[in-house]
Amino acid sequence: MKVMQLLPELNSGGVERGTLEIARALVAQGHQSVVVSNGGRLVPDLEAEGTLHIPLAIHKKSLSSLLQIFSLRKIIEQQRPDILHVRSRVPAWLTHLALKGISAAKRPHLISTVHGFYSVNRYSAIMTKAEKVIAVSDSVVAYIQENYPECPPEDIVRIYRGIDPKAFPHGYQPSAQWLNRIFADYPQLEDKFILCLPGRITRLKGHETLIALMQQLKNHPHVHAVVVGGADAKKQAYLDELEQSIQKEQLTQQITFVGHRSDIREWLAFSDVVLSLSNQAETFGRTALEALSVGTPVIGWKRGGVAEILSQLYPQGLIEVDDQQQLLTTVQRHIEQPQPVAPVTQFSLQEMCQQTLALYTSILK
Repeated sequence: MKVMQLLPELNSGGVERGTLEIARALVAQGHQSVVVSNGGRLVPDLEAEGTLHIPLAIHKKSLSSLLQIFSLRKIIEQQRPDILHVRSRVPAWLTHLALKGISAAKRPHLISTVHGFYSVNRYSAIMTKAEKVIAVSDSVVAYIQENYPECPPEDIVRIYRGIDPKAFPHGYQPSAQWLNRIFADYPQLEDKFILCLPGRITRLKGHETLIALMQQLKNHPHVHAVVVGGADAKKQAYLDELEQSIQKEQLTQQITFVGHRSDIREWLAFSDVVLSLSNQAETFGRTALEALSVGTPVIGWKRGGVAEILSQLYPQGLIEVDDQQQLLTTVQRHIEQPQPVAPVTQFSLQEMCQQTLALYTSILK
């Protein structure tokens, strides 16, 4: 079969990673894989693995994007895919409008994936207008059913995101060279109990909660928090605000920002506890899963995809939403007594790919 995936860009993020993973699985099984996007730094990887990438500006939330409908229709007619798989709202709208100009007999099948808890409106509803709608967690299934009741329940298919357990093996330890380099760059981290908050610097990720927690843990001088994630130019003011707050609370010796990192596996394995403190529910929670996969305990709010992962893999890390006291006591329990994490056997990348390709096959039958 020939599958064409459509998404805004190919730079970084869960949508992009999922696109590459499905493209790789399609090629590995002898199918044809095509991706349409505005391009980005992941394109060379995609092409090297055997997928055809067609550049088209389907990434802008503006009326000018409507100019791409004719070009997209032409691409669909030339490529003649069996299935179109839309992964974002602008590409989904453009695909719907492009298909209107193709006769019903020649139209490919249409699948969408709901990756986020989008704002509820007509613009977002387009993600539920497909033959099959993939939801990346049970929380997303509930979001669709609650907000878009006109989407038939039998058309919603829950397929969890997955990770490659070989990339995040249980018991993984960073190399001596890595540790030496980290202790040279950040000597304050040596011989400390490390609490890690991964994720980019935005108001959503719960940095204020971390600062409040470290304030409460002042009587544990060997506990140190590490924030792994960068701030883009638009978030620089927020980063400055956080750093001022840390200075005011006299926590500069207890909290370290290490910026954007490509060695996230090492940081997750190096940490004693990973925190998931987002102010809003996450649709899946890949980083929490990656941490548990290497064997690091995760403590997080009981909502969204993170709660689904924790309830199945590490229920002792679940805490009631915004309960600062429960957060403190759970962290203290982990400081006093290291908690083992069992090897993760669910949420595998292989399962995600198998289920997605099985859905493609079933729709063609």
